Amino acid sequence: MPRAFFLILAILCLTITSSVQAVSATGKKDEAPISVEADHMTSLEKSNSVLFTGHVDARQDDVRILTDKMTVYYTPEGKKGAKAATKGGGGERKVEKMVCVGNVKVSRGDWLGVSREMIYLAKARQVQLIGDAKAWQGQNMVSGEKIIRYIDEERSEVLAGGKPSTAGRGEGKTGSGDRVKMVLPQ
Repeated sequence: MPRAFFLILAILCLTITSSVQAVSATGKKDEAPISVEADHMTSLEKSNSVLFTGHVDARQDDVRILTDKMTVYYTPEGKKGAKAATKGGGGERKVEKMVCVGNVKVSRGDWLGVSREMIYLAKARQVQLIGDAKAWQGQNMVSGEKIIRYIDEERSEVLAGGKPSTAGRGEGKTGSGDRVKMVLPQ
């Protein structure tokens, strides 16, 4: 029994610190580990995922994610694209996607994004902030229902909710409705 426990623990540690591709300032792709700390962790082997709950703090290079709950999905062993880590046949697992729920904060350099939920898609190198999403770069702020941050392109797209706003359309309603908002201090 103790052997099995240590084997599972070793596999989890490899999964948690498995490398993902990060782009350096020169544009060259480097391997950088993701470090995750939380109050609790559960390995879900059948779904190739690891669930972290309680004060989750994840970091990779200059990117930091804080949230209540994070599920990390990784490539299964033997999947195309998973490299052999050892001659013994163990595969190196790569992060495919991260899903965060509750009090999400993502930062990189002077960019900060907050929302109720977040999805990180590793292959697309994209962060999606969903639900009352706000992002700041320096003192500039944008908000909407969803913000998509394209990491390699260093650009963001802000989307309003699904319903068009009636504000300013002669229907007598006031307020911003489901619209995108930007604040630029002078």
